[in-house]
Amino acid sequence: RNMETSQTHSSESLSKDLSELMKEATKEVHEQAENTPFMSNFQKGQVSLHEFKLVTASLYFIYSALEEEIERNKDNPVYAPVYFPVELHRKAALEEDLQYFYGSNWREEIPCPEATQKYVDRLHYVGKNHPELLVAHAYTRYLGDLSGGQVLKKIAQKALQLPSTGEGLAFFTFNGVSNATKFKQLYRSRMNALEMDLATKKRVLEEAKKALLLNITVTSSQVFEALQELVSKGQENGHPTQSKAELRKRNVDKSYEHGPATGKESERTNRRHTDIIPTTPLVRWLLALSFLATTVAVGLFAM
Repeated sequence: RNMETSQTHSSESLSKDLSELMKEATKEVHEQAENTPFMSNFQKGQVSLHEFKLVTASLYFIYSALEEEIERNKDNPVYAPVYFPVELHRKAALEEDLQYFYGSNWREEIPCPEATQKYVDRLHYVGKNHPELLVAHAYTRYLGDLSGGQVLKKIAQKALQLPSTGEGLAFFTFNGVSNATKFKQLYRSRMNALEMDLATKKRVLEEAKKALLLNITVTSSQVFEALQELVSKGQENGHPTQSKAELRKRNVDKSYEHGPATGKESERTNRRHTDIIPTTPLVRWLLALSFLATTVAVGLFAM
């Protein structure tokens, strides 16, 4: 009888709107992201331009993967209702920022840490094998950027003394959204209308938590462990010597102009990754990459 009561209570709980359930399910993980060291440091304007460029590069790889999988599933009923490429997609904006920061050869310059690659791999896995879970990743990233990203834009512009005309901050600018509050209401209503049984809804909620954890692990344990390993191998001129296994840089060919490479082509691209040497201390590197978690944390708080 107790088991039946528990199952009934669980079913009743899952009958709530998906957007509300997602906010409740990710509350604890959200608090972890919100309490990263970078949250307080960034809000104080304590971030360097070099660190900000590294963060922008990581976001580019993440959004390239996310939007490739969204395009793959744009007509799939498990995602189609929340397909808003003009309003939300960030890849083109990040390309604009990277060209501003790195120049015309930015594709050959930007680094892709291993932890970021794991996030990318998860997005591709979900998009290809479990597209019904894609909404969890889109919700945690896009609505977070649309909400909290506006606060971070002002902080970054002031701290980094970026042009008032917006160069280097295209990622935060949603030209396709005239009213953020109304758009978020529309997005949530579309998401709530997605047809899901209870089992699928549970899996989506778990994936939403995983999405947040991926943001955190990109900025904490995995990056920390990778860099600690480099430090233990020895330092060169006061900086960790970087190897291909820990931190890679994509050398992207012309095909990347139409989206990230896939299959064997992607494997060849990965093998062409070249080495880079970080120019900031370990702790500052970690704080900088915590921006990935911070954008989601601030954003979810504002949803």
